[in-house]
Amino acid sequence: MDDEWICGRLGEDEPWMLGAVNPPVFENSVFTFATAGELGEAIRNEDERYVYWRGTNPTVDLVQRKLAALERAERAKCFASGMGAISATISSLVSAGDHVLVLGAVYGPTTQFLRYLEKFGVTHTHVDDLVSCDSAIRESTRLLYFESPSYMRYEVFDIPAVTAWAAERGLVTVMDNTWSTPLFQKPLTMGVDLVVHSLSKYVGGHSDLVGGVVAGPSRLIRPLALTEYQLYGAAMSPHDAAKVIKGLRTLPVRMAAHQERGLAVAQFLDEHPAVRRVNHPGLLSHSGHALAAGQMSGFSSLFSLELDTESREEVAGFIDLLRHFRVGVSWGGFESLVNAPALSTEESVRATMGIPVGLVRLSVGLEPADTLIKDLGLALEGVGRLA
Repeated sequence: MDDEWICGRLGEDEPWMLGAVNPPVFENSVFTFATAGELGEAIRNEDERYVYWRGTNPTVDLVQRKLAALERAERAKCFASGMGAISATISSLVSAGDHVLVLGAVYGPTTQFLRYLEKFGVTHTHVDDLVSCDSAIRESTRLLYFESPSYMRYEVFDIPAVTAWAAERGLVTVMDNTWSTPLFQKPLTMGVDLVVHSLSKYVGGHSDLVGGVVAGPSRLIRPLALTEYQLYGAAMSPHDAAKVIKGLRTLPVRMAAHQERGLAVAQFLDEHPAVRRVNHPGLLSHSGHALAAGQMSGFSSLFSLELDTESREEVAGFIDLLRHFRVGVSWGGFESLVNAPALSTEESVRATMGIPVGLVRLSVGLEPADTLIKDLGLALEGVGRLA
């Protein structure tokens, strides 16, 4: 099925829609039944039946169907946040005494959550590459977690090679696919077991919602939906689901624009003498470009540059000189954003991820590329004068 059709129309022509162009938002917290027997059956299958908002409802279910189709998954489960999806997914796969392998740099709060699990007897090890996994794996290892491109550094991993290595050793693989969106990369087709996303980023696209999703086979999604999803209570609201639906409708058009503008800005920075390095897989100069081009059908507009400095003050000075990039966390919206891990990320997490002080992350929005390039050029000149 065509991705653009999935984003815009899948599931939106069914009788319950009553011909509405915008799917109805089911605000009720409770669904009732004609008999006690019907209620009991529904509760036993609450991952698929409408019983109580904390389980699911028709508006949320429509989003789940769309996202599952985009990822080529059997099922998807939406959460109230990306971390809701990540924490529930990891929790569903490990028990006390288990070990998790973390390949490459991953989202900071994911690392913090894995540290939190240590008090329940779940340990983890960070490794930089697949070769290092051979020496880090333990008899108790159950899960391999990674992002590709990786967090902040945007390194590219050979996904089929990673999943083949894990499958040979009986490990479940979970990959965060937020950077690429399901339009530009489909990890499940390359052997990944479960894919997680923050829907707050490109999928939502307008910086007006927080949400997450996990997608994969029913054998893994159903127990997660019945247990961790219900017990953690991170239920997506139908109002946020309606926003995700609207975001999906424009996702193909927006991602094409993000790709064009992001590459233009990255190419400018890649040629600037004040920039030590640009970490964007879409650039020919990126060490993982050829691999990325083979695994992905496009590139998003989130990347990082490394200033030629080890001074937090100079990094902050560069950011403060920008006029068209707003200073803030998150990314993937219509607005361009700038952030620096050395100024905002826990020091131990940054060190674990191998992120240098001079690294600055840019999220290129939908503003004209020329305007953003001029803004960056003036800020780089200003930092040079200050130095």
